[in-house]
Formats: sequence, structure tokens, C-alpha cells
Amino acid sequence: MDASKPAKAVKDVVEAAAGKVADALTPDVPGAPGSAPPTVEEPTTPHDPLPPKKEQGAPETRTPTGAATGAPTTANGQQGAFLTTAQGARLRDTDHSLKAGPRGPVLLQDHHLREKITHFDHERIPERVVHARGAGAHGVFEAYGTAEGVTKAGFLAKGRTTNVFVRFSTVLGSRGSADTVRDTRGFATKFYTDEGTFDLVANNMPVFFIQDAIKFPDIIHAGKPHPDREIPQAQSAHDTFWDFVSLHTEAQHHTIWNMSDRGIPRSYRTMEGFGVHTFRLVNAAGETALAKFHWKPKLGVHSLTWEEAQLLGGVDPDFHRRDLYDAIEAGAFPEWELGLQVFPDTPEETFAGIDLLDPTKIVPEELAPVQPVGKLTLNRTPTNFFAETEQVAFHVGHLPPGIDVTNDPLLQGRLFSYVDTQLTRLGGPNFSQIPINRPHAPVNDMLRDGFHQQAVHAGVAPYRPNSLDGGNPFPAGDTDGAFVDVPVTVTEAPKVRANPVSFDDHYSQVRLFWLSMSPVEKEHIIRAYTFELGKCYHQAIRERQLRCLANIDPVLCAEVATGLGLPAPEPTVPLVDPAPSPALSQVGRQWPADGRTVGIVVDPTAGLDDVDEVRRAVFAAGMVPLLVAPHGGLVGGLPVQRTFATGRSVEFDVLLLAGAPAPAPDASPARDAKAGAAASAAVDPRVLLLVDECWRHAKAIGAWGAGVDVLRQAGVAGTPGVVTGGSGAEVLTAVQQLLAAHRVWERFPASVA
Repeated sequence: MDASKPAKAVKDVVEAAAGKVADALTPDVPGAPGSAPPTVEEPTTPHDPLPPKKEQGAPETRTPTGAATGAPTTANGQQGAFLTTAQGARLRDTDHSLKAGPRGPVLLQDHHLREKITHFDHERIPERVVHARGAGAHGVFEAYGTAEGVTKAGFLAKGRTTNVFVRFSTVLGSRGSADTVRDTRGFATKFYTDEGTFDLVANNMPVFFIQDAIKFPDIIHAGKPHPDREIPQAQSAHDTFWDFVSLHTEAQHHTIWNMSDRGIPRSYRTMEGFGVHTFRLVNAAGETALAKFHWKPKLGVHSLTWEEAQLLGGVDPDFHRRDLYDAIEAGAFPEWELGLQVFPDTPEETFAGIDLLDPTKIVPEELAPVQPVGKLTLNRTPTNFFAETEQVAFHVGHLPPGIDVTNDPLLQGRLFSYVDTQLTRLGGPNFSQIPINRPHAPVNDMLRDGFHQQAVHAGVAPYRPNSLDGGNPFPAGDTDGAFVDVPVTVTEAPKVRANPVSFDDHYSQVRLFWLSMSPVEKEHIIRAYTFELGKCYHQAIRERQLRCLANIDPVLCAEVATGLGLPAPEPTVPLVDPAPSPALSQVGRQWPADGRTVGIVVDPTAGLDDVDEVRRAVFAAGMVPLLVAPHGGLVGGLPVQRTFATGRSVEFDVLLLAGAPAPAPDASPARDAKAGAAASAAVDPRVLLLVDECWRHAKAIGAWGAGVDVLRQAGVAGTPGVVTGGSGAEVLTAVQQLLAAHRVWERFPASVA
């Protein structure tokens, strides 16, 4: 060892102890996720766990009472080359649940599934393992009666109103993460029906990453922050995520949804919800049908731009939560229609060649239209966030009479997982007695005692049959509204860990999604893949994911490859050309502007004549005006909501310029860094920054009077979506027409068709 070179000496010692495992390509660049570089192909030769990275240490190995053991620190890590159970039994398969045949139900005797899921469910205390970052609201659901022909569920009867609690959430981030990260969103609704609680546990994407619940711990472990550094938080732009999804290609469909604008919704109010799974419905005559649940926002489906999402992560990490609660407080109650896609309940459980039990597939709405069956309105915010939003407990098995499950293997695993996870998170089996979870139907369940028991049960005979309590409780019959377990025939089959052949198609619907996008949405998908893969440390993972993209579309693959500086590979599967599904695109329709935010820049010294009139008109249109001025307080007798120092473009859906305010006293980089973003002797530079950002984010911009000069100075006058007029009322009318499309995408012509 060369003692004259301490850094080299330390490096030599560490490399020797680690078996001299190093990344030969970039040995001195920090940030490698593991101690050895991955290969493009999946490793298949068994070997012991890799040693720790050179900068990693661990506590000494001691007994619980403090005695030294003399064992190396790696003795507390995983051991051996082979996958095992927690008891050390080697496993040959961890990707398939034990089923009664490839399409049959999952068997309770599957000890590996139960151990794997149970352990996963108890990994976090007390935060949710997934969906930790959430926001909830109370509301009401009113049924149209249009579902009565397919289900006997009472809450869907015509004119029936049902109280609900809805919790929106991100999946990957911790409770303290930002709202606007690129991620899947949860959309869970608890219906307090008089026939028992119904939990519709939905997502804002209709497909999931995996086809079998036994792999759920794997995809979440891959998506979560790297376990050594606990970064990156609340995002998928890192090696472990792309390592998994590029090897496990059934994840590609959900991945392209996540890389689309759906991954960064504008707000919870403009977000769709999907039940993901296919459920079985039963009507009053005992007839069955298969169905998928959809939530359709009345305001349409809209998203943030990528730059907006990034800015909001710093400016307002609570943006979605704030938007939801501000809208309810302002009376712009968020609304969604609940819809059903209904399919015949055939033995094959397919529709138009699509396997209805595969949670990585959709049925295009053009093939099976979504039929509206009721309307959800959120009209109350929580009184106490913890007591309500944090303690609410959902479960896909909370079903009313008339709705039942299918053999979807992802759904089957969730039926076990949801109850199990509450035992740790909420401290015992009586979580249904927490106020937010209490049913709105009589409960006589014979369940007793346990942690946090709040009921005071009478009687002496919590068992059936009994005579000491007069026979109570009694079983319910068909005329008493009993839950219906549909008597589906289970075909005799061998126990196997396998999927049906129809689950093997991993690319055709991913290509359908891509071909259904508008040119501007395709640009955003290309940008998202390029960014996310560009954040991966290892080139091998980028190359492997490019192979997947080649099997989706050659243009997508080539554009992303160009951004990464890599060659585009050829596809390895035939490329099909399905008919596009316009329902998958967010662009091309007109939507109400209810609850949108209008920023109005004012000059305290001039141009205030129209401001009050415009402000009132914005209110009358169901939108929210925010006056933006050099200082707080009152301007022209009107209250100022934002100053140039506190306001940012991402708060506004549209920007109006009622004046050209001169630089304010705090328009100095020493006082406000935003003031250094532009230089102008006439207009406050932060106003020019507002205009520039709104223009880049494809938002409508309007100006009148002196405000027109600001457009000229910003260099955006005369461009698409920038309107001027002789009065504020005239400009507002023109801007409202633009706002119906949400964005002015024609401002930026796409380079792909």
C-alpha cells in the first residue's frame, strides 16, 4: 500500500474487500446504483449477493444484548445465490400465483404468495406502503338509474343519493413528497351505502404494470427510491425502475401511460379514474355481466406541462391538494360521472379478442362505450386530515350485493392484501370502527375484542347457531338483500404457476395507445422517455428499454434514441396497426372552464377602469380571478391576491394584462431572484417572466390598453393564443373560447405526425 497517496490506499483496500468489483466504464463518476454494472441481458448464472459499494458501511454485528459476534458486517445482509422463502426454502418461481389452472382462482394454500404479500404489506409503519401522499374530500353520489338492468346494487337505483369519501393520491412518494411528480394517481371512493360499504379503489390509468399480484412487491420495490440512499423520491426516473420494466415487458403498457401527459395531471379535478379490473355484476333476476368502472371528470382530462410540474415541485409542492380544497371552498365543486363498460359474461371472459382478466389491457371505448350511471360531487373538505384522510381504509373486497369479483389474478391478490395491510397501519382488526370507516348500514358481525375495540357488545352468544341471544344474528336470504357470491363454475385443472397464453401479448395495446395520441402528446411522450432514461446511470438499461420501444413504434424509438445519443434497435415482434382510439387522447375537445384560475396583472398607477368589470365577469363564469400587483393590499379599491414577488405563472390557467407596471422597488435580483430573469427599463421584469412562462406552457394570454405593450416587449404579440382587444370584456370573451381547449397547442407545431 502506498501510504503517500491516502486516497489511492483507501480505494485499494475497499476494492480488495469488495472483490475488486468496479464499473470499468465510469469508475470515478458517483451515483452508480449498485456495486457492479448491469448487463443488457438478464443475468441467469447464479452467484452470491454482490458486495456493498465502496462508500457503504454497516453497524457491527452484535447480539441483542450487545455482545460482539466477530462476524463481518455483511452477515446481516441477504445470503446465498438462490431465491428462498423467509425460512430458507429455495423457490423455482416468484412470478405466478398458485391457481386452479391458468385462468382459475388463486388458491389460499399458496404459502409463498401469502408470505410474500404479507411481508410486503407490513413494510411501512405507519405510513402507507404505497399511496402515502394523499388528499381526501367528502361528497355525494347521485345515481341515474341506468345501471338497474345489469346490477341490483341499491346505490345505483334511480334517484338514490349516497354519501362518499374520496381519497386521491400518488403511488411512489412518501407523505412528504410533492403532488406534481410524474406518477400514477389513486382515485379511491368509499360509498357509504345502506347495503354496506362499497370501495371503488381506482387509479387514473386503466391498466397496471403487472398481471399477477404476486409481483406487486417487485414493481413497488423497483419504483421506490434506491434503498441505500433513499433517492430519488417520488419518481420513476432511475435505474431500478427501468431495470425492472425493461426486463418485465408486460409493464410497458402502463409505462407509456405514465410517460404520457396522464402522468402529470393538471389537477385531481381534471383526472379520470378507472377501476382497472373487470368485475362481475348481478341484476335482480340473477343474470350476470362483466363490467369495468370509469370516472369521467366534467371538466375534461387535462395535464400540466413538464416544466410546470417541475416548477410546482418547488413553488407549491401541495398544488393538487390546494387546488382541490380551494375549488371546494370557492363553490366550484369537482364533479365526475361514473360510467360502466358492460360485456357479456361468457365462459372465455373476453371481448373483441381482449382478455378481460388481464389488468394490463383496456377495451377501447369505441368498441364498448362507457355508459354513464351516476354523478359524483365533492362538496366538503375534511375537518381533520389525520382522522379522515390518513385513517380512511379502502378494500377492493368491500362490495355491496350486485357487484362481485372475477378471477383477475391481480384483483385476487388485492383481496388478501388490503385487509392485511390495515392490521399494521391502523393497529388491529377493528379499523372499520374508526369514524371515517364506519359503515352506514347496521353491523351485527359477531366479531369481538381486539386492539381498539370501540363497540360495547351486548349479549352472551357471538356465535351461530345460538339460543341464549334468541338466535340473533340471523342469516339473510335473497329477499333480505344478502350479498351474492356468484356461483361461477371453476373448471377442474391442475395446480400451476402460469398465465393464460392471452396474457403474453405485451405490445399491441401499447402501440394502440401511441397511435391514438395527437402529435403534441407524442412529443410529450418522447420527451418523458428521453428525460427518464437520461436519468438512468447505466447505458445497458437505456439500451434494453430502447428494445422495448422498438416493439411499440419505430418513430418513438428513433426519437428517444436520438435524445439519448444511442442507435435505434430494430423491433423483435411484428408491429400491428390497430385502429386508433380517440378516447385515449386528451386533445381535440371543448370543456367547461369552471374553477379555472385567471391571473390579472394590474398597474396601480393606470389602466384600472376595466379591472373590476373583468373580475366580476370571471366570477360569473365560475372561474377564480387573482389580481397580481407590485404590492399587496388594495389596488383601485380591489384586493390583491398575488404580488410580483409571490406569484408564479403555474398558478394561473390564463393570464390577462390590464396594464404595464413599471419595475417595483423590490424588482432587484438581490431582493427577488425572479427579477433577474429579464431586463426592461419600462416593465417589471417579473411580469415579463409571467408572460414568457405562460407562453411556453401553451396558455392563453390576453391584453388590452397598456398591457398590449407588455406583449410586444415579451416578443409574443401576434402569436397563436395571444389576443388583444379594446376592452377587458372583449379580451376575456376571446380568452374564454381558447380556454375551452385548455391549452393553445397550435402555438408549438409538432415534429412527429
